[in-house]
Order: sequence, then structure tokens, then C-alpha cells
Amino acid sequence: MKISSIIHRAARIFVLSSSFLVLFSCSTTSNLPEGEVLYTGLRAIDYVDAPSGESFVPVQEEVDAALAAAPNGSFLGSSSLRSPIQARLRIHNFYANSTSTFGKWMLRSFGSEPILMSSINPTMRAHVARNVLRNYGFFQSSVTHDTHISTHNPRKGKYSYRIATGPQYLIDTVVYAGYDATMDSLIRATSSQSYLQSGGAFTVPSLDGERTRLSNMFRNHGYYYFKPSHSVFLADTMARAEHVHVRMQPLDSLDRNVWKQWYLGRLCIDMRRNVMEQPTDSVVHPFLSLYYSGKKPPIRLRALLRDMKLRPRQRYSLDNYQESANVLTSLGLFTMSDFQFTPRDTTAACDTLDMRLLLVFDKPYDASIEANYTLKSNDRMGPGLQIGFTKRNAFRGGEKLSLALRGSYEWQTGNRGRATNGGSINSYEYGAELSIDYPRLETPFGWWKRHRFYAPPQTRIYISGDMLNRAEYFRMSTLSAGITYKFRTSANSRHELSPLMVDFNELHHSTAAFDSIMTENPAIYVSMRNQFVPKIKYTYTYTSPSHYQNPIMWDITVTEAGNVTSLIYAVGGSSLKEDEKHLFGNPFAQFLKVNTTLRKTWRLGYKHELVGRLSGGVIWAYGNSTRAPYSEQFYVGGANSIRAFTIRSIGPGRYVAPSAAYSYLDQTGDIKFEANLEWRVNLFGSLYGAVFLDAGNIWLMKADEQRPDAQFRFDKFLGQLATGTGVGIRYDLDFFVLRFDLGVALHVPYETSRSGYYNIPKFKDGLGLHFAIGYPF
Repeated sequence: MKISSIIHRAARIFVLSSSFLVLFSCSTTSNLPEGEVLYTGLRAIDYVDAPSGESFVPVQEEVDAALAAAPNGSFLGSSSLRSPIQARLRIHNFYANSTSTFGKWMLRSFGSEPILMSSINPTMRAHVARNVLRNYGFFQSSVTHDTHISTHNPRKGKYSYRIATGPQYLIDTVVYAGYDATMDSLIRATSSQSYLQSGGAFTVPSLDGERTRLSNMFRNHGYYYFKPSHSVFLADTMARAEHVHVRMQPLDSLDRNVWKQWYLGRLCIDMRRNVMEQPTDSVVHPFLSLYYSGKKPPIRLRALLRDMKLRPRQRYSLDNYQESANVLTSLGLFTMSDFQFTPRDTTAACDTLDMRLLLVFDKPYDASIEANYTLKSNDRMGPGLQIGFTKRNAFRGGEKLSLALRGSYEWQTGNRGRATNGGSINSYEYGAELSIDYPRLETPFGWWKRHRFYAPPQTRIYISGDMLNRAEYFRMSTLSAGITYKFRTSANSRHELSPLMVDFNELHHSTAAFDSIMTENPAIYVSMRNQFVPKIKYTYTYTSPSHYQNPIMWDITVTEAGNVTSLIYAVGGSSLKEDEKHLFGNPFAQFLKVNTTLRKTWRLGYKHELVGRLSGGVIWAYGNSTRAPYSEQFYVGGANSIRAFTIRSIGPGRYVAPSAAYSYLDQTGDIKFEANLEWRVNLFGSLYGAVFLDAGNIWLMKADEQRPDAQFRFDKFLGQLATGTGVGIRYDLDFFVLRFDLGVALHVPYETSRSGYYNIPKFKDGLGLHFAIGYPF
């Protein structure tokens, strides 16, 4: 045996022995200060006579948070559960008195100081919890605590809390007094929107909500200087038991400007390329002044002011101000956009606010790069790269001109643990896209100008081309062009409508091997032949409000192709059923495609969440097409899908490709279902860990003799789901996330040499390693 091998083994034995010595030979209480007790967590909080129902849930969450105190080695941030090993605490105790450099490094890097009972301060926490209860109207509540010393080790202990909520006080009557006549009429007209209703709970959040509501309402009607803090409450709990009489009124001795309804005067716009730049030229109008440097303004005034709601000689409105500020932000052109409102003079009769808008432009050019690398044991591997360039304000109208270049290279070896006849295949793909985004709807009709969108709408016009090469088989190009309108009708609803999209697929080269495959599989040939795909596409996206504890996101996309073209043929008196029709010498596709995704996040604690995703889709080819185009069909696998498998390595159904190389051709389908669940937790600093479970597959809508067991059937649906699990590491750099995922296959839908649910013949053949940028969903 070589000396180096002996040394290597000896080092391994030494490290393992040292680790076991640290973890198991040192007590978790061996280095506690004299008279101190190690805190080991909270017992379950005992609520006495607490109200039932959902209304008490947020109260209990706040009370629990006030009393929470995690012990050493807390399990998932819990105040009650902790790890039985306590490695970090044992390391601290083992090296607490070390003077060596190694010992100090271990203590600093991996140790954790013991959390003592004396540091928890349960009296202070109980006081905070009682204040929380009072904020929600529980004025007769009490919070007591007790100490529990372990019978097995008197140097370990826990705390417990007992909470008696008492009755929750309700609102009896509400009176608004001291406001002027205009304000009083606004209050009466919106009484149904008040946060304070007779019979409702008397809580601090409802009081603060009502003060904010009144302030916003007054400011929307010209009272620019009115603030929420200008309203105060007087509460009387003596008139009726467990009820509160509420009186809301303005502060005494408010400044006279608070009581005025203000109107907008002149607008002064100061444009700068950086904060230190000083304007050198100006354009002055009666109600508008523009200051800038250079030969002409950096942006056309019409493009800047088109969607802004603040206008001279109008009454001030908070909603108009916020919408105008959102318009400027949505343009993506400025690092700073700041409105300032100043009274024109200091006289008592002045009711005019002159406006100053400071705009500091962002850098005109932007660049981005995205990279990923996919590695599959005994399967495919290869890098991918996308580079983007953007010019902001390209034509002085707020436009963004973008160019994206993309490419990937992939090679394949092995057989994924099943019998195949294939050897290896190297493939590549590259493409480019040129697009321009307008901060408005560019349409031949102006109907939208009368509609008030939540945010400025956008128009995107693009043209792109892609070349796909599968060595020894084929080379295909796709040319695409289209126009897309994006608009938001509310804070939570987004719409994308593409009334014109055209794809042209052309098969440039094919080998004899590929031609033989096409001869044996007519359905695949139909999907990959030269054809036009004229499409109309619509996407709706719903995002839950930002204040939701557990937010959701749902989107649905509907795509149709060929119907307008077929209508033209029908008007001309020709039926698609009689003969295949062509457009520019090539057949055109006709299909209907629907795909949807639902994502939900459960926030379990600070930097700790569980994220789930369900996605599915179906595509139906009809009329002029017997099969949907290859580029529109579904597939699963890859870094953002079922991570134990590579792209197009599963399905459809129980189908097994005769060769691993064929998966690029025939492992696509008409129906898709996919489910993902990922637990994400912060490890330390900017490093996050993840554990995930993925499942899914694709199927054909119609039976295909060349691909047996590929058709979708409800009674076989669950058994044909490919599943995989795995772990991942994410490094958050703020502006992007580096992600490493190791997928482990659990089940494939086809028969293998191994029986049972875990039917992966060899463990190493079921491993998939992915490196990517950004979260998978």
C-alpha cells in the first residue's frame, strides 16, 4: 500500500474520531456560568377562554411572536422543538476555553453560545403580550409565566405561559366632530367604508386604518397637508359594559394650510443625466417649464406627460399623484423621480401649489448574462448561455430596444439504466431576438385612451430566429415575429394579448437515420415538417395582494392557431376537410392550446418557506393539422421541471424511446401535468438550502401505434407520474441567485429490471445535477 494512501486514511480516521469526540463527549451544560440554567424552550402556551374563529388567529399569532424565544439548536425556528444532537452548542462548550488558533476558529465558525434562562426575561415578554391583547380590545386580559426545571438535569429548564384573554370590547357608537362642512359631508357619504362600525371589535389596527382612510380621502379632495396623525380618538368605556363609545376629532390648533383645498399651479420639470449635472437650456410655457442640458430634451414631453394624471389648474388628488409617480417608475428610465409641492406664496388667500419634478436618468445601456449547466449521470450534459443588451429611451419616447443572444450545447452518453441501442449524440441550439417595448398601446384604434389602467400599458414588437441542430439527425430553424400588448386592470391582475404572432418552422437538413424514423413515425413527421403557425395568444396572471402571509400566483394562457386563416378559406368557399391548405407554399397549423400554473408560498418563518407549484396543459390539433407543431408540444424534465430527469427524457405515458437519442424527437406530448414542492430555509448569511419533491409526465391525446401506452387515461394517471426528490443550495447575491440542485429519481412510469415503486435499476443512473440562475419557480 502506498504511503500517501496510508496518510490519507489516517487523516480521515483522525477527523472522524475528533468529530465524534466533540459531539458526544462534551455535555451541553458543561460551561454554564455559576448559578445559570440552560434554556431548552417553551412549553405549549395555554390560552384560557380565548375566542374561537378566524378573527382571533392574527391576535394569537402576534401574542405567540411576542412570547417566542428559540433555544439552542431550534428546529425550523421553533420555540418548543430543538435538535437532540446540539452540535453547535457542544462545539462551543468543547472549545470555550481553548487558546489555540484552531480552537478559536472552531468556536467562532461553528460554535453557538448557550442561551440562558436568565436572558429570556419572561416578565418583559408577558408585558409585551398583554399590550398586544389590549391593542385588540382585550382590556381585562392577563399573562402569567412559570419556570420548569428538568427533573433529570437541574441545569436545564423551560418556561410556560398562561393567557386569560377576558372579553373583547366592542364599539358601541362612533361620533365624528370638529371637521369642516366639506370634510363632514365626505365622512357621511363614505360611512359604509369606515373601519369603525357599531358592534365591531375595538382594536388599534381599526383605529389606525380609519385615520389613514380619512386622511387619504381628504387629500383626494384637495386637502394636501392633512395627515393621519391630525386625527385623534377619545374612547369612553364607562357608558356600557364591555363596550366603547368612540369620538374622532382633529387635533387642536392645526396650521391653517391643513384646512385648505389646494389647486395645482405651474409644473417645473428638471431633467438631469446625473444628480450633479446642471441644466443648460430651458423651455418655458405659461403652466410648464422644462430645464435640461444638451441640444434637446432627453425625452419628448408628450411621451413623459401622456399618462400622468397631475395637471395644472386641477384640484390636488392623492390618487392622481400616486398614479403619476407609478407612471414614471414603470418607464424604467430614471434612478430618481421626485415630486415637490410648494405654496405659490405665503399669503392667507393662497390656495395654489406649484409643482417641481426632478428626473435623474438611469444609464442608457444595460446588459445581462444568464448561464446554466445541466449534468445527468450517464445521460445528457452541457452548458447554456444567454446574453442581453438593452438601450433605454431608444427614440426619446420611453422605448426600450433589446437584443438577446442565446445558445446551448449538449452531449449525451449512457442509457439511463435501460436497454438502448443508442450511442452518443452532440447537439446545439442558438438564436437571437430583437424587440422594442413601448410604454403605451400602439394600436390602430384609440379606444384604450378612455380606459384608466392600473399601470401604464405596454406594447412589445419582436422578431426572433432559432436554429436547432441534432447531430446525425436533423437541423431545423424557426423564425418568429409578433406583437404583444401588456396591461394591468388592477394591482393583482395582469393581461397579455398577442393578436398577431407568426412562426415559420423549416427543416433544413435530415439524415437517412432521421428519415427512417420519420417513415416509421408519421405523427412525428407531421409535427416537424415545414409549416406556418399563425397564432393569437392571451395570458391572464393573478397575484395575491402583497400583504398576504401565504401568497398565491395563478396564470392561464390560451393560444389558438390557424382559425383566422381557415376562416378566410371558408369565406372563399373552400373546406379544410377536403384538402390540406397552404400558406405561402407551406401548410399552416391549426390547434387550440391551454396551459396554466398555480403557485403558492407558505411562509413558515424568517427566511423560511414552503413553495408549491401545480402546472398542466393540453393542446388539441384539428382542421388543417393532425398533430400540433413540434415547437408547441409539451415536455418535462430539466432544471426547472422534474429535476431528477433531463429535458425530454420522460414520457409520453409509459412509452420508452428505442434509443436515448430519440427522446429529442418523440418524447413530447399533447397533455402535461406537473407538481413540485420545495422547502427553502436560510442556512446562514446569504446561503440557503432546499429539499424538493417533483412529479409529472406528458401524454398523447390520441393513440399512436408507434408509441404504445402513450395515450392519457384517467385510471392510469397516478401510476404514470415520474417522481424525483433531491436537495439544493442557493446563494443569494441580491441581484440574482446561483442555484445547484441534485435530483434523485424515485420512479419512472415504464417497466425496468427493478420491481416496486422505487424502480430505478441503479442509484447512480437516477442522479441529476443542475446549475442554474434563479429559482425554479
